[in-house]
Amino acid sequence: MKRNDLLKKSINVAVAAGISATTAAAVAQADWQQIGVMGDLNNDGKANVADLVLMTEHINNKTKLTNNNAYFIDYAYVGLNGRGFRGEKYFCTADINEDNIVDIFDLVMLKKYVADLWSEPVWKWYDEEIPQEITTTTTEIAASTETTTTTVSTTEQVDPNAPIFPPVNDITRNVPSQGEADIVIFYVDFPDCKYKYDLSAEQVDEIAFGGENTYSTSYPFDSISAFYNRSSNGISQIKGKAFRYTAKENISSYDNDKKKLLKECYKAFEESADFKQFDGDGNGVIDATIITVPEESDDDAWWACAGPSGLDAFLVDGMKVGHLITGDCEITPDNNINFVRNYSHEIGHGMGLPDYYRYVEKSNPNFDGLHGLAGIELMDDALSDFGAVSKLHLGWYKNSQIQVYDYSKGMQTYTLSSSQTENSNCLIIPCGELDSKYKSEYFVVEYNTNDRNNAYMRDVYYNEGSGIRVYHVNAEIYDNGYWVSYKYESNDSNGNGNGKRFIRITDDVEEYDNYYHTGDIIDSSVSGFCWYDENGLESVDPNVRITIGELTENGYTVTVENT
Repeated sequence: MKRNDLLKKSINVAVAAGISATTAAAVAQADWQQIGVMGDLNNDGKANVADLVLMTEHINNKTKLTNNNAYFIDYAYVGLNGRGFRGEKYFCTADINEDNIVDIFDLVMLKKYVADLWSEPVWKWYDEEIPQEITTTTTEIAASTETTTTTVSTTEQVDPNAPIFPPVNDITRNVPSQGEADIVIFYVDFPDCKYKYDLSAEQVDEIAFGGENTYSTSYPFDSISAFYNRSSNGISQIKGKAFRYTAKENISSYDNDKKKLLKECYKAFEESADFKQFDGDGNGVIDATIITVPEESDDDAWWACAGPSGLDAFLVDGMKVGHLITGDCEITPDNNINFVRNYSHEIGHGMGLPDYYRYVEKSNPNFDGLHGLAGIELMDDALSDFGAVSKLHLGWYKNSQIQVYDYSKGMQTYTLSSSQTENSNCLIIPCGELDSKYKSEYFVVEYNTNDRNNAYMRDVYYNEGSGIRVYHVNAEIYDNGYWVSYKYESNDSNGNGNGKRFIRITDDVEEYDNYYHTGDIIDSSVSGFCWYDENGLESVDPNVRITIGELTENGYTVTVENT
């Protein structure tokens, strides 16, 4: 398809959907040509990790973007997202959401572009004549109706043993967090890039989807399925199948075109496999596909990442391909830790969770979003279990396992069971009124222990790493009309490390053990135990004090009171 036809097609789709559009009509000897993509800040024609670094440095006021990071168009007409308009001298590809400012929301979208391996194309009109302007308007017809509002007093019966509604269901994601999630794994090597230790599809199946094996040298990363089953107490069941495949071309042919490899893999097995079975929630979409390659690959091209495949037109057995996860997490004869922990983290993205680390250089002390022993979490450093906030948003708590502090009742005492038991629970202290779907600001208090899914940390830190930890959460939603995400995911609102984030932890310092134990008191004098102010800083006294009580066989007691 010619590029100008592609642009016209996108315009026609917008009009058909009832969207007003203004664009330029093609005339003889004229054409639209793609000059790049949104998010391309180093002018190499694509959006990748290098562009993420440039935008992050800009937002953090380290190195500001200039016209050198934009496209020189010299007042030509520009085509973007199905519409055309007269441009300025330079076109800013960093302003991805087109609100005339480059900020954290553009960074979130750029991260999605990089993960999806797709970016919004930027077109330029090449012709000496000024193109004719075509304006399409849409008329809305509203039906006349009468509405009668009736107020009915009801008492909703809540099943205490039923899992809560997963807040991530309102986020753009492909992998169901409750019930069965089905995953296709392509364990791929290349003519010029082989695995050091070759595995059959059946061996990969066992490591990915096998049952619990507490004797495994890789425990608790014995398998992805076992890890998720323990973490969710059976609410989430990861199933799937692995396929062993050698690609047709050398690995460099796919470094910048993961979709090419994805299509090739599916076509290789389309006659021998029924891919309709990999749709856990029955929505006509394969829940997730993992393409894993040898660790000798180019790490810049194959670092573990995840995002929607973006292949809406490509069907496999009549199914769309949902989430795509790629990575170079090779399995060794005696160790599957790297494979299981990294892809468990990426599946968490598929379910809707953001990264908890920040998008800054790894040398930056604030790269880890959560510090200290209490800050170790699968969505941050991928070394341990999901924490209470993750489990809350994935819908892995039952109604009876969530306790909410009621300010009107004054002093209240709660018992927190270990995060690694079937009776695990959490305590929420809301900032004002708690949103019914937990999409507001609040503290989450959890008793975390270093057994089961945290056993790896017990071995690393010599039995340290248990106690009470307190998360500060701001789970507001950002919806730009086609993508829904957590508003403050993966970075902070002001770009300098001090602003609002989806998740923080109190006493967020690089101490050896920053858990709380019997006798500890948590109030506004504790770092991070404050609400956000209008500037996004943790400075508002919550007027609450938490006192850590005794540790019994049932867990820790914690007392909360107004101050």
